[in-house]
Amino acid sequence: MLEEKATGKLNERLVRFNELEEKLNSPEGPADPHYPDILREYGSLRTSMEKYQNYVSLTGELAENRELAAGDDADLAELAEEEIPEIEKKLEALSQELLDLLYGKAADDNRNLMIEIRAGTGGDEAAIFAGDLLRMYSNYAEAMGWKIEEVSSSPAEQGGFKEVIISLQGEGAYTALKFEGGGHRVQRVPATESQGRIHTSAATVAILPEAEEYEVDIKAQDIRVETVRATGPGGQSVNTTDSAVRITHLETGLIVHVADEKSQLKNKHKAMRVLRSRLYELKKREEEAARAAERKGQVGSGDRSERIRTYNYPQDRCTDHRLGKNFPLNDIVSGKMQKMIEALIEYGKQLELEDA
Repeated sequence: MLEEKATGKLNERLVRFNELEEKLNSPEGPADPHYPDILREYGSLRTSMEKYQNYVSLTGELAENRELAAGDDADLAELAEEEIPEIEKKLEALSQELLDLLYGKAADDNRNLMIEIRAGTGGDEAAIFAGDLLRMYSNYAEAMGWKIEEVSSSPAEQGGFKEVIISLQGEGAYTALKFEGGGHRVQRVPATESQGRIHTSAATVAILPEAEEYEVDIKAQDIRVETVRATGPGGQSVNTTDSAVRITHLETGLIVHVADEKSQLKNKHKAMRVLRSRLYELKKREEEAARAAERKGQVGSGDRSERIRTYNYPQDRCTDHRLGKNFPLNDIVSGKMQKMIEALIEYGKQLELEDA
């Protein structure tokens, strides 16, 4: 059975769902300029609300059967008693489905995503490693048939990237890569190392489920939008217009800078996509933390400070620290990640069952 807090959230969503349904069914509905947004929001709530309405109905049915089972009519009591275990079984299954939908697990699995890679400690080698991670994810995405779009990038002088953001669109993309968020470490001899010494460098990865406009309401007064001159590695001008866009979300302090396009409008559109996704992920993380502040053995919170994987070139192995397993390094860095990803998904399912 659902806890009181979860029931309260679902009741709030049911009220909103009924409001949307009323708007859609009204004669003025199609003429509303926000009709497409209303339709999308209604669609996003429909599955969970149909399940919740079924849950409420079954809860009433269970209460009725328990009352009959305790009554004086022996025949009715026997029939009611026989039905109770089946109703309880259905309620238990629905409870878990609703929790998954409520806290964004199952819903997010159907989303597109953004991968944000930043060079960490290690100077030029860290930036080169960030570029290696970009190729790794891009090769995997291509093998899976997903659409890849570069959203924003800040190339480094010696190769690689200080920061790069890509969008992946395709069925199962978020499901496969949702455990990639965290700290990635590489151990190898950099090309610039004359003494042959092994260096350790790092990059961080953030996995952002891409949010729709109606899911994250960003008002004009919530942000500061600035246009600046776009520059490339070493300070050279990418183009001669002030087309780069920097957006600051005033409440959270989140800053997004996009300069990839020559069009200021396109850069602003991309920056808003990134900002919405970051805000959505922040909200999801807060809800998850409130739900379970301490989750033993968690596969990975996606926190940038959490070291999740080491790429050891001298020993030709890639170690995922959450799984405690090694994988062939060349396979992983070339994008042949499926075995590792399947292991992470399975491990994640086991931990969710333990939490439940």
